[in-house]
Amino acid sequence: MTEQGIHIEKIRREMQAAGADAFLVTSNANLYYAVGQVVAGYLYIPVEGAPMLFVRRPVGLDGEHTVYVRKPEQIAEIMAERGIPLPNSLMLEGDSLPHTEWLRYEAIFRPAGIMNGTPAIQRARSVKTEAELELIRCSGKLHAAVYRKIPELYRAGMTDLELSVEIEREMRRAGNLGIFRVFGQSMEIFMGSVLAGDNACEASPYDFALGGRGLHPSLPVGASNTILRRGMSLMVDMGGNFTGYMTDMTRAYSVGKLTEKAYRAHQTALEIQDMIAHAMRPGAVCEEIYNRSVEMATRSGLDGCYMGVRQQARFVGHGVGIEVNEPPVLGVRSRTGLEPGMVLAIEPKFVIEGTGAVGIENTFAVTTNGNEKLTVLEEGIIDLE
Repeated sequence: MTEQGIHIEKIRREMQAAGADAFLVTSNANLYYAVGQVVAGYLYIPVEGAPMLFVRRPVGLDGEHTVYVRKPEQIAEIMAERGIPLPNSLMLEGDSLPHTEWLRYEAIFRPAGIMNGTPAIQRARSVKTEAELELIRCSGKLHAAVYRKIPELYRAGMTDLELSVEIEREMRRAGNLGIFRVFGQSMEIFMGSVLAGDNACEASPYDFALGGRGLHPSLPVGASNTILRRGMSLMVDMGGNFTGYMTDMTRAYSVGKLTEKAYRAHQTALEIQDMIAHAMRPGAVCEEIYNRSVEMATRSGLDGCYMGVRQQARFVGHGVGIEVNEPPVLGVRSRTGLEPGMVLAIEPKFVIEGTGAVGIENTFAVTTNGNEKLTVLEEGIIDLE
């Protein structure tokens, strides 16, 4: 069976558990997962029988079950011509599909019931195959190789934006695809954040651990053209999308020496990461791991600046894969139990006002016996001077 065939069977198991007859997949990330490439079109997955790919763009695709259409209304007509019954119960990507499109597909298929299939396909995607894990391992190695060069890119007097541009250039030269995909209507696609000094204190409307003011109100996150000065920390959190499957990785740097509190907070972040890595075993409950991280921050007297200061994120880790914020989430109200093949970014971070952000982020895969770290690089605060 092909890799995409394995993915479709995983989706089908979720469909069967929910009692769905078919799933119409339309979003880029889910089409890539199920088809192996992004197309403008619709993948119709019946619970039994061959999936059908209805394509609008690009031209040149072929296959017994690939059909070109101009509009989705043709799908029902083509299915009727081929003797394929319409589904009684249909899954749609309710968390990403515009309401008008939902109504359009409802009118086309006229099912007795429609279900939100987003949780089903997210569950299927949350446990990676060995082939997917190998793509993430490759991204992790390339990601770490670029971060290793960051001290060489620094020049005295430069801004966080100038350094971010240099890092992005190295990323692209190393094969980075130029974006990381993020799930959610209110999220934006970009290459990642470089947060210098008190810009790390700035809250963001996006569901990232830390924000940053950004360069413009239309994208309020990340670098803010802050001049890098002595005594300031610098946090680099760029997306490692080299293979279509991503790693998430953060390292902390300094311009000269930082305060004792900053180094103590960073050491606490490393200890929290070690605790989580030890706890990341099959069956471990996500919320319980998160609560233990909060307890460690509190015992260190750093709970007021854990995962932010003016606005504190209530998670310490999240799934990664085709998108950077896949399930599961190590956060409040997340009762998911970890399974072998899940891949998570663990990111305990602190923000010290007057200094900036410190902490760590690495990508781990859950294994049958524990976990595998997929982003391997020096984890202490690196002095750029």
